[in-house]
Amino acid sequence: MKNPIALREEAVLAFWNKEHVFEKSVENPAGLTRPLGDFVFYDGPPFATGLPHYGHILAGTIKDAIPRYKTMRGYRVRRRWGWDCHGLPVENLIEKELGLSSKKDILTYGVGKFNAASRASVMRYADEWRKLVPRFGRFVDMKDDYQTMSPQYTESVWWAFKTLFDKGLIYEGFKSMQLCPHCETTLSNFEVTQGYKDITDISVYAKFELVSSPSTYLIAWTTTPWTLPGRRR
Repeated sequence: MKNPIALREEAVLAFWNKEHVFEKSVENPAGLTRPLGDFVFYDGPPFATGLPHYGHILAGTIKDAIPRYKTMRGYRVRRRWGWDCHGLPVENLIEKELGLSSKKDILTYGVGKFNAASRASVMRYADEWRKLVPRFGRFVDMKDDYQTMSPQYTESVWWAFKTLFDKGLIYEGFKSMQLCPHCETTLSNFEVTQGYKDITDISVYAKFELVSSPSTYLIAWTTTPWTLPGRRR
């Protein structure tokens, strides 16, 4: 027998779907005949290659509060759902599934076939997302969703970049980045921290006496003690 809270949840969701509550809240926010204006909420799309977890529920609930507030204030807030189809996670997944371990293996297998396999796997968990997101009460439009791998989306990014370039807002610079030796590409901070772990390492504390103030020391801590002898004056 289901918990009464679960039954109430199902009843509320069924009512929302039957009465098109979300759609009505977009077109007639706060019961107004005409919205006060449009409010744009930028929501970073999730990877469709991964299953939704608690972190997505927490972030999604927090994100949902802002559009709901603006809707209650009388603004139209279109909440179009999107899918991040960033190639690197997908390609790594397909490499493992196909038993490929290097770029040479991919070339032997065939770039076209590899791309087709990657493209086919991108949306493998989309149905799981479509089940979960409404369950925790979030209002989003998942019917008119977008994918970052679509030509239309790519063209929109090119258009935005050119617009910024024409306004003189684009510059070329240099920045230190983490590099993956296997993928031969840069890594995001998120991808780097995924491999973070605590280890026991050699470290030392060293004190350095101030020339200008005898018997006064600065304490330094280092995990590379072998560099200390080379710093002696």
